[in-house]
Amino acid sequence: MNHGFARPWRDTLLLAVSAVTLFGGVTAGYAQSTIKWLHLEANADRLKTWQDIAAAYEAEHPDVKIEFQFLENEAFKAKLPTLLQSNDAPSMFYTWGGGVLKAQSETGAIRDVTAAMDADGGAWRNSISPAAVDGLSIDGKVWAAPIQSGLVSFFYNKALFEKAGVDASAIATWDDFLAAVSKLKEAGITPIAGGGGDKWPLHFYWSYLAMREAGQDGFAAAKGGEGFTGEAFVKASQHLVDLGALEPFQEGYLGATWPDTQAVFADGRAAIILSFENTATPQNQANAATDGKGLAEDAIGRFAFPLVEGGAGVITDDFGGLNGWVVTANAPPETEDFLKYFTSKDNAAKLAEFNNILPTTLGADVGVKDPSLAESAAQMAKATWHQNFLDQDLGPNVGRVVNDMSVELVSGQISPEDALQQIEDAFSLEM
Repeated sequence: MNHGFARPWRDTLLLAVSAVTLFGGVTAGYAQSTIKWLHLEANADRLKTWQDIAAAYEAEHPDVKIEFQFLENEAFKAKLPTLLQSNDAPSMFYTWGGGVLKAQSETGAIRDVTAAMDADGGAWRNSISPAAVDGLSIDGKVWAAPIQSGLVSFFYNKALFEKAGVDASAIATWDDFLAAVSKLKEAGITPIAGGGGDKWPLHFYWSYLAMREAGQDGFAAAKGGEGFTGEAFVKASQHLVDLGALEPFQEGYLGATWPDTQAVFADGRAAIILSFENTATPQNQANAATDGKGLAEDAIGRFAFPLVEGGAGVITDDFGGLNGWVVTANAPPETEDFLKYFTSKDNAAKLAEFNNILPTTLGADVGVKDPSLAESAAQMAKATWHQNFLDQDLGPNVGRVVNDMSVELVSGQISPEDALQQIEDAFSLEM
């Protein structure tokens, strides 16, 4: 299961492939190179920002034409491997990074952008957040141009917290969080909107708890070969079992999709949601609400995932997505130049302002106007470690098991030891 930013594929979309050709004041007959841009953006307003940037580039480069190609998310995942081996391969396409990007890098179907990043004294590389560049690098080579990041945080209904007498600013540890959940229940309020049907929303909990217990070094050691059965991961899994024992979620949460889960929070039927912020959460929940309006922006608060007492993690260790653009092996040489242009400070700031994203270009956060996004951007600016979604980072096979085990742990269907053994078994097959 993938987590992108803007998440248009979570919506019910018409499964279609369309192409839109932009003209920057030059007819196609003069174009010598065509950059085929494969994307998943179904939102017309967000797409227009891209189109405007592409048209400006075309105007400055009359020998280049940029052709937009759309695939709905599931079609993208199903068709991309075949497209990459065909004569119809796109020039550039969207990536969530992680194990999928690593696998693509080993096929010869894509090319690394390291040389372009390091040209002119590293001008392009130095304009992007180092954590973002590292996050899309494999064995020292940069395999995608970062464009946006995201942050998973807790969002809460201020009125329901006030009704239950819960002070969000006092939630510093996991025990504090569990106490808040209990207090909400005592007040007759459903504490958390949970999405067990899609599974990946619950893997957010296990991932953060594992980060908080193991810390960056411990997590790196696990991925480096030590595995995921150590004490820190047992403790993290037990924390998730403890949460589930409080029965904190809405009735029927095990079958709830992500849109269902957002609606539960937006309708005021639960006080808390653990959500990703790559586009503005207040806006997203409003779109999911039963009445189409949801909670007012000033009715929603936010706090970072708490620490666990005695854990190696720190509050500035962040978890969320990381997205970029991959260049294919036979793409025109102008593709890297366009991506450098697209990710420039001015253009990234436009994307931040008009598309409500968290940009990875340094200084582009001046374009972040949404207050909620601005809070996330400020937190990410202090990040000591940004961990990509585990169902991306560990690859699709291991990620699927992590998602499954997260649901089984929180619902009391499996012990921490048995869950971790299943994760370890899947991970060992990938080593």
